Amino acid sequence: MPLSEHEQRILAELEESLSKQDPRFAKNVRETNIYSHSGRRVRWGVAGFLVGLLVLILCFSHSVLLGLVGVALMFISAVVVERNARLLGRASWQDITRPSQGDDTQANYGPRTSSLRDWLSRHRHKSE
Repeated sequence: MPLSEHEQRILAELEESLSKQDPRFAKNVRETNIYSHSGRRVRWGVAGFLVGLLVLILCFSHSVLLGLVGVALMFISAVVVERNARLLGRASWQDITRPSQGDDTQANYGPRTSSLRDWLSRHRHKSE
């Protein structure tokens, strides 16, 4: 359901007020989206899984308790990776690459997506 003009005006005023009060936070909100956030969590989850595996391999022969800590870390990391990969998988290609109405694409989706879109359009034009 689209917003009324009054609601859009109030939203614009709130956004402007936020940008004036805390420009760093406003910049982070503009540049961060579900895809960058979930991607970052997937990377941390993979790193945590590898650390848990390393703890398991190195410490299990000395202490069963430390080995179980490694297994627990691996399990938690695997759950984090699965949940965030599922969030990433829900988006279609158009959701990731299309610009939002009235918003700057680069601010919403990051520079990687716009450069990928440029590369794809150049590649498509070469093949035609």
